[in-house]
Amino acid sequence: QVQVVESGGGLVQAGGSLRLSCAASGSIFDINVMSWYRQAPGKQRELVASITTGGITHYQDSAKGRFLISRDNDKNTMYLQMNSLKPEDTAVYICNCYVQNGYRSYWGRGTQVTVSS
Repeated sequence: QVQVVESGGGLVQAGGSLRLSCAASGSIFDINVMSWYRQAPGKQRELVASITTGGITHYQDSAKGRFLISRDNDKNTMYLQMNSLKPEDTAVYICNCYVQNGYRSYWGRGTQVTVSS
């Protein structure tokens, strides 16, 4: 069984910072891509950032220059350092792990990030 658990969310003022963590455990190996998505109330889920095993990263335009994604392959853990937060960053942030061998995708339940103005 695979578990994907996010942590690190919370309430922060605009301009502040948060660091999110995502840990995958259980029968999961060789996670090719780890990604952060977010979903705000009434909006569709959107990709924020992703990172491959080799460290290749991709960011949504609104995250570029403010967010930094990283991962520890040995620990199956991913991080998202979020700086200069804005009220529009308020959302549930959800971790996804994609395993190419078998084309399997695993989701966490998310962690709430609220940015006050």
